[in-house]
Amino acid sequence: MTGSTAASGVSGGRPSLLGQRLHVWLGAERVVGDLRRYFGIGLPPGGVAFTGSRFEHLAGGGERLEVADRITAEDLVAVQTLSVTVPASVALAILEGPLGVRLSGLLHAIPVDIDMVDADADIVADGSPADQAWQLLRGQPDVGWVIAGMLLARKRPRLLPVYDRVVRCAIGRPPSFWLALHAVLREDDRAVHRQLLALRRIARVPETVSALRVCDVVVWMGHRAEGHACPR
Repeated sequence: MTGSTAASGVSGGRPSLLGQRLHVWLGAERVVGDLRRYFGIGLPPGGVAFTGSRFEHLAGGGERLEVADRITAEDLVAVQTLSVTVPASVALAILEGPLGVRLSGLLHAIPVDIDMVDADADIVADGSPADQAWQLLRGQPDVGWVIAGMLLARKRPRLLPVYDRVVRCAIGRPPSFWLALHAVLREDDRAVHRQLLALRRIARVPETVSALRVCDVVVWMGHRAEGHACPR
């Protein structure tokens, strides 16, 4: 996923720049409250969770066995909970046309039951089936890198992250975000990954929400609260 997703190595014992930025966001005082608010946990009467809290759970999730290797209508609705929309012409091509067939072939080659931290780097590297699927989606009219990444995150929520303009504005734009994040999750005996799991537990977010999604929500909520005008 060149340009918005690759390779960032880790040297010595010092965290990478992305790792340093994530440590700041994950260590903020507001993090647990933000997670609970986003997922609608312990809200006062009349409180409403963010629509994105249904992204991974709508219709049982996009990675369940019977639909893991094809993008469904439920997946297209799921990305709408993140305030984006797949153009109708592209949606039809996915559901009823050759685009869907090509994507299914690529999805079949992407592992399902694995966390990014446990995956080999080549699974998320440039030229991998995941990268090819991202490139194919990104190249569709009016789709672009954000929607392409969200669709793949819906299909492989433990392996591929949501990465949008707000998150990019907050933590930067490495040459390949997927490989950079993969490296960060493995730094310092997987400290960031373990911290994400701890935050999920403390905030009482369901275990069906991946560590990657916890990371996305923490950064997105924190940066959004600061009121930045993030570039497109």
